[in-house]
Amino acid sequence: MLNEFSRSALLFGEDGMEKLKNARVAVFGVGGVGGYVVEALARSGVGTLDIIDNDTVALTNINRQIIATQKTVGRYKVEVMKERILDINPKAVVNAHQCFFMPDNAADFPFDQYDYVVDAIDTVTAKIELVMQAQKAGTKIICSMGAGNKMNPAMFEVADVYKTSVCPLAKVMRKELKARGVKKLKVVYSKEPAMKPEENLANNCKVECPSRRSVPGSNAFVPATAGLIIASEVVKDIIGYEE
Repeated sequence: MLNEFSRSALLFGEDGMEKLKNARVAVFGVGGVGGYVVEALARSGVGTLDIIDNDTVALTNINRQIIATQKTVGRYKVEVMKERILDINPKAVVNAHQCFFMPDNAADFPFDQYDYVVDAIDTVTAKIELVMQAQKAGTKIICSMGAGNKMNPAMFEVADVYKTSVCPLAKVMRKELKARGVKKLKVVYSKEPAMKPEENLANNCKVECPSRRSVPGSNAFVPATAGLIIASEVVKDIIGYEE
């Protein structure tokens, strides 16, 4: 019977669509990268989505975040994202967690019940904790590395974190994960050297991010590309697609 996912079924097959419908995926961070991850997973028919973020939509998010519009500025991102998911697929189950993930609240999340975890957050401490919790639960995880201050979306690659280069965030993650005995980790990263933001303009943007030492530049296409690549990896792994 014709439905909103009929065109996906032509590629994924009925068995693949059933796997996606029965899957539960947690996306930590629904900003520039994570928002596009959630968007693609919802449009792929993932049945249960956990979305975790404590930020509100800011005016400077409009240039790159799929949930950011003039009408959503000031609203909590998880609330807007939940509405969007249910507009796409009213049958989806959406668990919205309005909080930042950190080691001290890790126990609040059922990692053993997730089929997949997506790390789309910025804080290294939180990223490492996500990896450790997923590993402990035996749950698949994919992490986004740095997407700020970059211009070329074609430079993104999917790789094991220990085979990455250039990306400063990936370098930190390699060091920290090696010290914790983590043998492998799937990541999406870019070898493109980061650009230096225009300092006078960066100072203006800092008004919305006073706690940051520097505000990275971004655009509509780089974080979106990273997010869609991540979503494709999640979907392919869930349905068992082999290239």
